[in-house]
Amino acid sequence: MNGIRETDLYEPVKAFLEGQGYEVKAEVGAADIVASNGVDELLIVELKTGFSLALFHQAIARQAITDAVYIAVPHGTGRRFLQSLNSNKTLCRRLGLGLLSVRLSDGHITVYLDPGPYRPRKSKPRQARLLKEFVRRVGDPNTGGSTRRGLVTAYRQDALRCVNVLKTNGPGKASEVARQSGVAAARRIMADDHYGWFERIRTGIYALSPKGVDAVAQYDDVICQLSSEITPSE
Repeated sequence: MNGIRETDLYEPVKAFLEGQGYEVKAEVGAADIVASNGVDELLIVELKTGFSLALFHQAIARQAITDAVYIAVPHGTGRRFLQSLNSNKTLCRRLGLGLLSVRLSDGHITVYLDPGPYRPRKSKPRQARLLKEFVRRVGDPNTGGSTRRGLVTAYRQDALRCVNVLKTNGPGKASEVARQSGVAAARRIMADDHYGWFERIRTGIYALSPKGVDAVAQYDDVICQLSSEITPSE
C-alpha cells in the first residue's frame, strides 16, 4: 500500500495488546513486537504493509520462540484485498499463525485467527471424487505442468473413444457409437458436446466437427492407447 510504513501499524497493535493486559515492547531481538502478560505467556507480532512470503518466513522463525505468533497487515478494501485475506487466512491456519488487520483510519484491530495447531478436516466426498477419477482414467496421459492441451480426464477419455469411432466409421447412430466405443454415456457426451468435437447431423446421428477432426491429431497418442483397450459392447 502506497505511503504506509510498518511503523504505522505499531501504535494501534500496541494499544490493542495493552488493552488485553500485556506489556508491549517493539524491536526486541529480531521480533517486531513482543508482548508479555507477566506470567508465562510470550506473544510475538510481525508487522508488514501487505502479505508476502517474507512475512510468513519471519513468523515461522518466531515459532521457535513461542507458539503465540501473529502477523499483522493494514486492513484494505475492495475485492482484491478480500481475496488475498481469504487465501492468507487459510495459509495462516495451516501454519498455526494468528492473523490481525489494522484499520489505519481509526486504529481498529480485527482478529481473524488466533494461533493454534492445524487440524485439517478431510472431505470424504472430495476424496471419493478424486479416487473415482483416478480409477476411471486409463494410463497416465498428462504431463505435470503442461498447458499445451486440455488435461486428459476420464470424461475426456470417454469423449475421445467416441471421436475414435466416428473417425473410423464416419457419422453414426449414438447407440452404435456407444456399442463400438464401450462408452455407455456416448449419447449424452456427444449431445452435451463440452469440447465442440461433435455435430448432430440429424436426430440421433452424430459426426465429427472440425474441432473434433483437430482433436484426432492433437490427442493421437491418447486415442491410440484407448483404441487398444476398447471392447465393443454387445
